[in-house]
Amino acid sequence: MTKTHSALVLAFFALASASPAAAQAANGPAEPRVKQVIVYGSDPCPISEGDEILVCARQGEEERYRIPKELRREEIGSTKNESWTSRVRSIEYVGASGTQSCSPVGAGGFTGCFSKIAKEAKAERQAMGDKSWSELVAAARAKRLGTIDKDSEEIEAQAKAEEKAKADAAARASAAEAPATGAPATEAK
Repeated sequence: MTKTHSALVLAFFALASASPAAAQAANGPAEPRVKQVIVYGSDPCPISEGDEILVCARQGEEERYRIPKELRREEIGSTKNESWTSRVRSIEYVGASGTQSCSPVGAGGFTGCFSKIAKEAKAERQAMGDKSWSELVAAARAKRLGTIDKDSEEIEAQAKAEEKAKADAAARASAAEAPATGAPATEAK
């Protein structure tokens, strides 16, 4: 009984594994493979092999090392693509109220305002480097004054040209009007 039982089980598995192949052969030829490739810049499109269909999409060279557009979608207000540093900075102030918070909420909210101002001033000073405020103001003033004479000369020349054009137009209009009224006028009494 065990020999016939094992033979039946073996025959069943052989028949079960052969049926998908037989079903595919009965349905006709297999569908051709379609391969989609993205090429960048002036790179050549690869050659298809066998019966596969090769579709090449060409994108600019600037897109070569970028994350595909489908993956870099960004929802408005989403922090998905935001760095952890900026996330932590924004979370740092959530729920900040009371002592040392620089907020109008809570009994000691004002006490943190000096700390906040001092941190901002320190960050500004570090961003400035070795320059002082007086040097920055003097540089900005020199830059502004360096172009003021040239700018005023251009504006004055433009204004004079406009005035001359108006005067010439008025002279032409009065000259055109003079022959038309050249006939002696009779006085009405």
